[in-house]
Amino acid sequence: MLSDIPTNNREILPPPVLWAQRKGQIYLKIALEDCRNPTIKLEKDKLYFRGCGGTEGKDHEITLDFLKEIKPEESKYLVKGREIEFILVKGEEGPYWQRLLKDDMKHHWLKIDFNKWRDEDDSDDDDKMDKNSDFNEMMRQMGGLGGVGNNADLDDLDGEPDSDDESLPDLE
Repeated sequence: MLSDIPTNNREILPPPVLWAQRKGQIYLKIALEDCRNPTIKLEKDKLYFRGCGGTEGKDHEITLDFLKEIKPEESKYLVKGREIEFILVKGEEGPYWQRLLKDDMKHHWLKIDFNKWRDEDDSDDDDKMDKNSDFNEMMRQMGGLGGVGNNADLDDLDGEPDSDDESLPDLE
């Protein structure tokens, strides 16, 4: 009978989790919008999260048991309007982890964050990428490129001819 079920007994769901990694870090994102004052406990081998949010304002809870250890005292997180972002420092820098979690099961709520993913072979380029993103962030804070007009073609700053500078043949 439906009247026997308490009205405050709500189903607790796992939030969507995205992750990527580098040699010394794990990038983790809990994609739960409008989550205010979540409970987050970070330990050397696990992450506990509980919060209310999403489009329907439902309760979400998850415990991630990591494949290997992290350094919780050096790791950081930031609660944003649409997500909670973590930068987890690996316990030992070295080869990439085969997976994020101890268990080898496929979870519907755990996905690769392809916006941040780099293959282990590409990790040599991480320093260059990080420096470039630091430069872009600095330029954003400074308000753009000094001395260049607003109508300037930023792709043509090098002065070299590009393939898109060639004239197109007439249509017949």
